[in-house]
Amino acid sequence: MNERRILVVAHARRDDTVQAARRVVTALRGAGATPVLSAEDRADLAAEDVFFADVDLLGTDIPVEDIELAIVLGGDGTILRAAELVRDGTAPILGINMGHVGFLAEIERDDMDAAVARIIDRDYSVEERMALAVRVKDTDGSVIYSTWALNEATVEKASRERMIEVVVEIDGRPLTSFGCDGMVVSTPTGATAYNFSAGGPVIWPSVEAIAVVPLSAHALFARPLVVAPGASVAIELLDRNDGMAMLWCDGRRSHELPRGARVVVRRSSRPVRLARLHPSVFTDRLVRKFQLPVSGWRGAEA
Repeated sequence: MNERRILVVAHARRDDTVQAARRVVTALRGAGATPVLSAEDRADLAAEDVFFADVDLLGTDIPVEDIELAIVLGGDGTILRAAELVRDGTAPILGINMGHVGFLAEIERDDMDAAVARIIDRDYSVEERMALAVRVKDTDGSVIYSTWALNEATVEKASRERMIEVVVEIDGRPLTSFGCDGMVVSTPTGATAYNFSAGGPVIWPSVEAIAVVPLSAHALFARPLVVAPGASVAIELLDRNDGMAMLWCDGRRSHELPRGARVVVRRSSRPVRLARLHPSVFTDRLVRKFQLPVSGWRGAEA
C-alpha cells in the first residue's frame, strides 16, 4: 500500500489548537500515515512544542501532489490558507472549527478525534465548490496579474478619503458606472463572508452562480446582482480616478491596481474540494451559525 501523507494546517497562536494539532499528528502516526506541515506552521508549532520539530515539510519533504487530504484546525481564515497550500494538488480539505462562526468547517472541535478516525478509515465524501479565476489587465489589454479565489475577489479603494469610479461589465457588455468604495464578486461559498456583510444575497452552495455587490455606491442603480456561473464579470477603473485601488482575493492575496486597470473574474476550471463526513444541510448550518430564531416551526410537510 502506498504511504499516506496528510497535511495538518493549524492556527498555532491558540493553545488549544497546538494541543489539538499534537493529538492529530499522534493519531496519524499511530495509523501509519505521515503527517505533513507547511514551513510556517511547523515553525510556529515547534516554537510552542518541540514535538513538531521533526514533522515532514510540505514542498520540501513531501510535494503537494502527494498529499491525500488536509486536516485544518481553525476557523474560515485557516481553511482559506489551507486551500492556498493545496491549490496545486488534488487534496480535499476537512475543516475542524476551532474558532467562532466557521462556515467552511465540517465539524466542531469536540468531534475531532472521531473525525480523524474516519479520515484514517477513508470514510468521507468529497464536495466540489466553484472557485473564481481572476485576471488583471492594463490599458493595453496585457495580463499583468492572475490569481484565484474561493470566497471572493474584491476591488477596493486604497485610501479612505477617496472613492473609486468603475464601470461594471457582464458578458462583454457594459451595465453601469458609478463611484463607490469597491466591488465584491463572490462565489456561493463566499456568500456568507464579505458578500453577506456588504448586503449581498445568501446563496446555497448547491446553486452555481456568481454574486456582484457594490460597496457604498453613489448611484441610483447599485443593487446586488446574481449572474450565471459561466458569466464573465469585469470591473474597469475609469481613467479619471484620482484614488488608488487594490484587488483582494479571499482577503489573502492582493495586487495594486494601476489607473485604468480592468479586473476580469470568471469561474475557475479548478474547483476547491471539501471533505465531508456528514450530509450537508445548509439551512441547518445557517440557523446554527447565525443563531436564527425558528421557534413556532410545526415541521416539514409530509
